[in-house]
Amino acid sequence: MIIRLILGDQLNQQHSWFKNTNDKVCYFMAEMRQETDYTRHHIQKVVAFFESMRNFRDWLRQRGHQVLYFELDHKDNKQNLVKNLQKILSDKKAEKFEYQLPDEYRLDQQLKEFCDDLNVDTETYDTEHFLTSRNDLERFFEGKKTYTMEYFYRHMRKRYNVMMVNEKDPEGGKWNFDQSNRKKWNGKDDIPHERGFRKDVSGSLTMIKEQGIETLGSIDPFQFNWPTSREDCLSVLRYFCKYLLVHFGDYQDAMHTNERYLFHSRISFAMNSKMIHPQEVIQTVIDYWRAHQDEIDISQVEGFVRQIIGWREYMRGIYWMKMPDYQKTNHLNNKNKLPDFYWTADTKMNCLHHSIKQSLEDAYAHHIQRLMITGNYALLTQTHPDEVDQWYLGIYIDAIEWVEITNTRGMSQFADGGIVATKPYVSSGSYINKMSNYCKSCHYKVSKKTEDDSCPFNSLYWNFLDDKREYFEDNQRMSMMLSMLDKMDKGKLEALKKRAHAIINNPNEY
Repeated sequence: MIIRLILGDQLNQQHSWFKNTNDKVCYFMAEMRQETDYTRHHIQKVVAFFESMRNFRDWLRQRGHQVLYFELDHKDNKQNLVKNLQKILSDKKAEKFEYQLPDEYRLDQQLKEFCDDLNVDTETYDTEHFLTSRNDLERFFEGKKTYTMEYFYRHMRKRYNVMMVNEKDPEGGKWNFDQSNRKKWNGKDDIPHERGFRKDVSGSLTMIKEQGIETLGSIDPFQFNWPTSREDCLSVLRYFCKYLLVHFGDYQDAMHTNERYLFHSRISFAMNSKMIHPQEVIQTVIDYWRAHQDEIDISQVEGFVRQIIGWREYMRGIYWMKMPDYQKTNHLNNKNKLPDFYWTADTKMNCLHHSIKQSLEDAYAHHIQRLMITGNYALLTQTHPDEVDQWYLGIYIDAIEWVEITNTRGMSQFADGGIVATKPYVSSGSYINKMSNYCKSCHYKVSKKTEDDSCPFNSLYWNFLDDKREYFEDNQRMSMMLSMLDKMDKGKLEALKKRAHAIINNPNEY
């Protein structure tokens, strides 16, 4: 008997394992406390994985595959991957153990150590999901001092012939239409309702509660709104093409109090659990665009493609290039705790209130809310990256460490010292006001700097630059802001820092 392990984020129906049935192969899947408890997850995230895993199990069985599945409350479930595997290999008298390479370092190490002690043959397989191998990015940047994503993105476009006129030239005459993708949504273009679901997940929810799993966030057990099968995922993708792609690029950085999803696709969980493949995603989007080029501008499509074959593959490559040291990086030596309101949304800062409330209610916020609201505030208040890392890993439905930690420590918190981002992504309230309507109904005034009702981001921004200037003095992209800091009236800077320190020392009062 061959035992094949399938992890919760390896739900790829198109994997070569499943082309043929074999009576001598048994697939093993398990819902485990090991996975629910390594951080405090959003309840919708736990439910989404369990529901998706069970749907995948049923799909395998319907096609004649032998599957051993441990629900969380299964009587034989040891709640630990190694202990479960030891029992199954023994009970089944297994002659061989096979698994697909995990995308998380901790699981990769756990399975390597487990296999080192086995007295049966073992074999590993690729997940057949990503467009690059673990080490492709490292090879691409070999000998280079910086890891600029744009160059890698262009390489991927050429390698896979994505939106290319010939071997050298991109369609539209430009590689990147990012400058066209920074519009503020003002209600001019109607936003269709998201392709949602109204699923009854009360069974899973009851089991999770009975087992005492500690989670965060909220859930409606009878109107669960996320795709949990391949059919669901493809439906969301088709809906995105038909109704949302037309303005995706325009408003991908926009934020609004009344709109949670805007024109975003909501397929990140679908991809990160591997229910759909990145290549079929971009091909579906490109094919739809080609059939509707009179309605949809190339800038909408390029912005989407860049996120999938550029940013997503790049972040995974950085992860495998830099782990395990990456998870300990704290280049700016930040030490503060994350404010309590990150778990309650109870803050008078409207941008943070809406972004966190949405995250707690939906297990979702789009990339600018994560980067320039919650991440920006955490960095400006000099929060320890461990604190930020655990919050992001737990709260978002699409957060798996390989993509979460690189975005958090690299892009958001600059904890890696510039491996991912060429400068820290921080801003005062002016950027938030430019890209959203949050400031209009806020308790604080974005136009004020040091008064009691001034926007906290304003004083925090200049205080951060002053406190951390030694880290940025050789950074050309920071030179203009540091020059402005140098020219600032000392009394004004002192007032800004006084206001910032009050906020940092008592964050939950704001």
